[in-house]
Amino acid sequence: MTRRRSVVFGYHDIGVACLEELLAAGDEVSLVVTHADRPDENVWWRSVRELADKHGLPCLVDPDLRSPDFAARVRALAPDFIFSFMFRQLLPGQLLDIPQLGALNLHPSALPKYRGRSPINWVLVRGEKETGVTLHYMVEKPDRGDIVAQLRFPIAELETALTLHRRATDEARVLFRETYPLLRERRAPRHPQDASQASYFGGRKPEDGEIDWAWPARRIYDLVRAVTHPYPGAFTVHGGRRVFVWWARPEEDRIGLAPGRVDVSSAAVRVGTGRGALRLDRVQVEGRAESDAREWATAAAIRSGDRLGPRA
Repeated sequence: MTRRRSVVFGYHDIGVACLEELLAAGDEVSLVVTHADRPDENVWWRSVRELADKHGLPCLVDPDLRSPDFAARVRALAPDFIFSFMFRQLLPGQLLDIPQLGALNLHPSALPKYRGRSPINWVLVRGEKETGVTLHYMVEKPDRGDIVAQLRFPIAELETALTLHRRATDEARVLFRETYPLLRERRAPRHPQDASQASYFGGRKPEDGEIDWAWPARRIYDLVRAVTHPYPGAFTVHGGRRVFVWWARPEEDRIGLAPGRVDVSSAAVRVGTGRGALRLDRVQVEGRAESDAREWATAAAIRSGDRLGPRA
C-alpha cells in the first residue's frame, strides 16, 4: 500500500481529532499549520500545536499563507493531500493546486447548508433540529467544493453550543476515520453541492448576543443555548448594566406579560416576550458573580412589572 503524505492546516478540537486519526492511519504528516490562541478568547479547546509537538511534527503558527515562500515550502513537500480541519483562514488557490490527490476541508455543518463561520452556533440560533459534518474538496470560495462524505445527526432539545461542538467533534472523527482510506486509495466518491439548497453565515461577535424581548420565547431560548458558556453569552440590560442570561427555558405566558416585563414569584423569574414567556434560571450582572435568577432578582430589587432591555 502506497504511503501518502499530507500537510494539515488545523485548529480547535476537530483539528485535534482529525489529525489524531490521520496519524493513526500511519501515513506521513509533513507539516502542520495552526493558529496562535487569541488573548481575547476563552480557550477551552485542545491544542493542535501541542499534538504536533508531541509527535515531533514540523509546525508553523500563523504563517503568511499568500507568501510565495510559504507556497514554495509546501510545494517542496510534494504532499498527496492538504487537509483543513477547523482552520480559520481560507487557503489561497496557490496552495489548493499543490496536492496531487486534492485539498479537502472538514466543515461542521451539513453542507450546502450553513457555509461560512460559526455553523455550530448558527444552527442553534436558528432553531435547527439537525446538523452534520461534511468532508469536501476545497475551492477558493468557502465551503463550496464537491462533497466526499457527510454524517448527519439530530440536535437535542437541551443542546448547547458546547455539547453540540463535542458531538460534532466525535462525528468528525468517525467521518474522517471511515473516509480517509477511500481517499488514499482514490476510491472516494465526489458529489457536487446543490447550490439551490445553500446558505451562508458570517462570524458572530459578542454584541450579537443581545436579546430582543419582542422575539418569541423559543427564539430567545435558542440564542441563549447557542452562546452560553463557554461562549460570550446572551444578554439584556437592567439599570444600565448588562445582565447575562446563561440559562433559561421558554414557557407559556399565562398572565399576559408585555415583552421585556418581569414577573417575580416565589417559584421563578419570568420575562414576557413576543410570544410566550422566558423563565430565567442562571444570570450574571456584568462584573459580578453568576447566580440563580431568584437570587439576582432579590439582590437587584427586581419587582414584577419591571422592564428589561436597552431602555430599562
